[in-house]
Amino acid sequence: MDSKLDMFEDVNTSPSLEGDMSIPGKRTTTATSASGLPDYNTLDEPIRETVLRDIRAVGIKFYHVLYPKEKSSLLRDWDLWGPLVLCTFMATILQGSSSADNMSDNGPEFAQVFVIVWIGAAVVTLNSKLLGGNISFFQSVCVLGYCLTPVAISLIVCRVILLATQTRLLFFLRFVSTTMGFAWATYASFVFLGQSQPPHRKPLAVYPIFLFFFIISWLVLSHN
Repeated sequence: MDSKLDMFEDVNTSPSLEGDMSIPGKRTTTATSASGLPDYNTLDEPIRETVLRDIRAVGIKFYHVLYPKEKSSLLRDWDLWGPLVLCTFMATILQGSSSADNMSDNGPEFAQVFVIVWIGAAVVTLNSKLLGGNISFFQSVCVLGYCLTPVAISLIVCRVILLATQTRLLFFLRFVSTTMGFAWATYASFVFLGQSQPPHRKPLAVYPIFLFFFIISWLVLSHN
């Protein structure tokens, strides 16, 4: 009898396990995350709302690249949708003509631009990691991809200028536009990625970024 009472007391005094069961897919508006936003999953929201939210997020990242003041947006909520759109757009514009009537067009092929952009971004990211950078691989690729926005804008300007008969003045305008896009892309990427590098190794991290955007800007300027 005493042993049974002892077992009963041990059960009552043992630590209790408390938990909270939630139904997957059900939206709960009472709990909030650390950022102050409702903490719920988005499996049951309309597809239209999901697409619009993602488009707004991509647009905000484009804005931060053109006005690189807030440094954590691209690193915190990274994605590869913007870089994919920019890379596809630039590869479509820069690809050379394959027709026999235009043999003087020596522009790169669509796949070549893709390889230059993505392999170049991967090499720059690998160099950053080897130098002791404290950001992830995809965060760095996201920043480099979004920072192509000024170069893409200069490509549009150069494409419009090429519609007219080319003169030295128009070539100078193309050169200025491409140089500004290159300088702004390099500066924006350094703003986002510079803080992730050790202070004494920042020049070693900036040089591959400089070379990456220089090669793409050269493709833009040489496109005719």
